[in-house]
Amino acid sequence: MRIDHQNLWDLVLQRSQISPDVEMLVDEQGRRLTFLQYRDQAEEMAAGLQELGINEGDVVAWELPTWIETVILAAALSRIGAIQNPIIAIYREREVSFCVRQAGAKMLITPGDFRGFDFGEMGQNIESEIPDLTHIAVSPENFPSGLKENLQPYRAPAKDELRWLCYTSGTTADPKGAKHTDASIAAIGDSMGERLDVQEGDRPALVFPFPHIGGLTWLFTALQSGATLLCDAAFDPSTTTAFLSSENCTHPGAGTPFHMAYLAAQRKQPETKLFPNVKNFPGGGAPKPVQLHSEVKAELGGSGIVSGWGLTEAPILTMGSSTDPDQKLALTEGQAMPGVELIAVDAEGSIVPSGEEGELRAKAPQLMLGYLDETLDSEAFDENGYFRTGDLGIIDTDGYVVISGRLKDVIIRHGENISAKEVEDLLFEHELVHDVAVIGLPDETTGERACAVIALCDQSAPLTLELMRTYLDDSGLRRNAIPEQLEIVENIPRNPSGKITKNVLQDQFKDSDFQR
Repeated sequence: MRIDHQNLWDLVLQRSQISPDVEMLVDEQGRRLTFLQYRDQAEEMAAGLQELGINEGDVVAWELPTWIETVILAAALSRIGAIQNPIIAIYREREVSFCVRQAGAKMLITPGDFRGFDFGEMGQNIESEIPDLTHIAVSPENFPSGLKENLQPYRAPAKDELRWLCYTSGTTADPKGAKHTDASIAAIGDSMGERLDVQEGDRPALVFPFPHIGGLTWLFTALQSGATLLCDAAFDPSTTTAFLSSENCTHPGAGTPFHMAYLAAQRKQPETKLFPNVKNFPGGGAPKPVQLHSEVKAELGGSGIVSGWGLTEAPILTMGSSTDPDQKLALTEGQAMPGVELIAVDAEGSIVPSGEEGELRAKAPQLMLGYLDETLDSEAFDENGYFRTGDLGIIDTDGYVVISGRLKDVIIRHGENISAKEVEDLLFEHELVHDVAVIGLPDETTGERACAVIALCDQSAPLTLELMRTYLDDSGLRRNAIPEQLEIVENIPRNPSGKITKNVLQDQFKDSDFQR
């Protein structure tokens, strides 16, 4: 039975009544939680947070792995009525401090040490710089807990009431905070579930960062449909694939690098299906090789890759369907989601005919309310109220969308945006760098990889890839954004107006030798 509530806590309450004993969450350690247990533990965590001073309307930032407790936290904060600022764990002190400060967060929740980085120390440093901020470091064993009987009464949010601040890296050096409601995420959770044929008893994978808006969407989808989420805190091609296989995953996601890992694992055991009850392979966030859909469908099963396209500001604007023809699944990102008005326009803002390339613009129920920095809104929306996605695409005569390029100077690696300008600004400060361009190059593993093209002040003073990466790491740049490739040139090519001709560099280095 599907539920159509538009706010998170009411979904938790109703699903716990309809499917109390159905598994909701399973993790790589074998821990399991039913929908009723999820509700009860969320109430206890909400009571603990309330005892720490968190009340309705407070902003709580959390940068946490995909733990079961993190998924509980999202419901606990919803029960209180807090505004949530989920932050992906690739962000480091510079970006996290910016987000927390701009959002006016009352509390920052991080892990301690996770995957070799001390988030606890980072949180302490940020707390020392922001007088009104409280930082707590948690592990799965020590999240706040209290007596649910002490909770303040629950108030359901209005449809247009701010509940989420989701930051994205775009063309600017600083992250941009997109304001979302429960209703905007619920809209895509429900329609995504329908396109992917997610039903009670299904077992989708949640193996990418839960704080990503795609992770939040899967939470809504699970509550709306009654499906079980299979959670892994850190994706590993070998152990994660084995975990999903052992738990009878029906929707192994969630993008090109993941699908390629599953395919490689299947080829090691061609006689035994990894996912015998698979329905499809959800995708998006990164370009997919043309042949990947047919290979996945033939070797792994189900209806193959069903991918979508969207942005943090307007998630999953288009998506395929498990019933779409193979050619559409292989070559497009599906059709517009329910309620989405999608147009393609030329440089003058005029709508182009079907089959012609243009910038994609959208109005949609999942569209953000606007940016937290309202000065960004005038550029983000056109005179007719359409959101400028910055992506170039083609809408064919059947309404299917092909993403052909980007107006924005953004590299998408593993489904995450990297601002080229952000990296360039840091590299310009290096004493050996005279000029620099950061470009995206096609990569079979990550979708795109970042390549720094640098002209040196003195050719006799060499800059190596290792030195560059250490410098950027020491500068506080998140690891995900540090370029994997370095090319040294005499001069950075520019057009007569002084703009770097990145297409020239991309063509020059697209076939260069690269070893990961």
